[in-house]
Amino acid sequence: MTAEPVLCLRDVRKSFGPVEVLHGVSLDLRAGEVLALIGENGAGKSTTMKILAGYQPASAGRILLDGEEVTFGSLHDGEEAGIVMIHQEFNLAEQLTVEQNIFLGRELRRGPFLDKRRMRRLARDYLGRVNCRVHPDAKVSELSNSDKQMVEIAKALSRDARVLIMDEPTAVLTGSETEILFDQVRRMTEQGTAVLFTSHKLGEVSAIADHVTILRDGAVVHDGRAAGISEDGMATAMVGRDVSDLYPLKTGEPGEVMLKVENLTVPGHARGVSFELRRGEILGVSGLIGAGRTEAFEGLCGLRAASAGCVEIAGRAVSITRPRDALEHGLCYLTEDRKLRGLLLDKSMRVNLTLQALDRFGGLMIDRAAEDRALDAAIEEFDIRAGQRNMAVGNLSGGNQQKLLLAKIMQSEPLILIADEPTRGIDIGTKQQIYTFLRGLADRGHGVVMISSEMQEVIGLADRVMVMRTGEVAGTLTKTEMTEDKIVRLAVGLGANEEGRVA
Repeated sequence: MTAEPVLCLRDVRKSFGPVEVLHGVSLDLRAGEVLALIGENGAGKSTTMKILAGYQPASAGRILLDGEEVTFGSLHDGEEAGIVMIHQEFNLAEQLTVEQNIFLGRELRRGPFLDKRRMRRLARDYLGRVNCRVHPDAKVSELSNSDKQMVEIAKALSRDARVLIMDEPTAVLTGSETEILFDQVRRMTEQGTAVLFTSHKLGEVSAIADHVTILRDGAVVHDGRAAGISEDGMATAMVGRDVSDLYPLKTGEPGEVMLKVENLTVPGHARGVSFELRRGEILGVSGLIGAGRTEAFEGLCGLRAASAGCVEIAGRAVSITRPRDALEHGLCYLTEDRKLRGLLLDKSMRVNLTLQALDRFGGLMIDRAAEDRALDAAIEEFDIRAGQRNMAVGNLSGGNQQKLLLAKIMQSEPLILIADEPTRGIDIGTKQQIYTFLRGLADRGHGVVMISSEMQEVIGLADRVMVMRTGEVAGTLTKTEMTEDKIVRLAVGLGANEEGRVA
């Protein structure tokens, strides 16, 4: 017999000004079950979760806790009711330690004094449960993104949640870290916790969910047991169209060498990296976390201190010591961190779009009309969906932020685009749009480097893949050689021959 819901939404609506973004959403969270809430970026998932947790009020409809209607005035009210949310954007105090973050606002006391010994012991226990080996005294600002995510999860464990809401918790985790998280989720559901889980990785949804609710354009379009819907069915319901042909065809033949790099070294991160990129080619860059992929290409683009024996663009030797040099030579870098390094979240779309290419929009005075025309073109070309043109970029969905960032980079009219994790944390429909754009860019004669942790993405989109390991190039595979097995073997240092066996 199915348990009664712990937490429910009934016909919930949410409006921001005149724009209604949720249209009568209903869902049930049951003790001991994982409910996957999925949909495209902008479908209303984050708004739904924030209403459940007390971060935002609903405009209409009801929230039921244990069958009784409740109203959460704040996130504190939600946490007091046992509802804990792990945000997609880290909700950590960067300058405090790991231990201080875990107990922030809930410090344990022994009389008038902080019980530091007990907090230290419990912090180690919570971190140990998710196999996070960071020291409790480590500053959060010094941690990797994956370690920060594990600290967020450890922090949630300390709350003893009745309902745990997880917004894209695996976006920055490796496969092994994801399995650790899933083990912890299963342990929590066995103890009666209700879990709401969102992910754009549909394989993860199939692996962890008991029930699936799918949103599209702010409304529920599917609600049922996870066993009753395939990954293809999920994708089609999310976007409202067939996405079986996710990757565009590789029809073109690469031309002459556009970018030649020899012996690129980024101290502490990469050594002796050499490669070529041809006109009309997408070069995938794969490897495990810590392989030095991002650091190597940041060094190439002047974002880190680096040296190289030779860098040639379109047959001419160039010197790049700062980002402006790279832009002047037609080399543009799309950062993997759109929120901290790519966009100004409190500014409008127009300001963000033209910031990197202001010289194209006037001298002492900025031509606002030209900026508006550029924004009109970007909204149409990249299918950027926003309620209002002047809204803060931080209020856009993740997928629309990524499309705006890509439009911003293209304002510099690059010959060569280096796209670092261009589809991280976005839905399958937006991924398809970005894949089509990158292939179209290559087909128009540009060169594209795509750094990605998703091997299927690399295999599906790239013409060749360069695999990095511990800061060095472990090998390069052609279009006909690319398989997950061969990429993994190179990434872990085994090497692979043409049949994929250890060389």
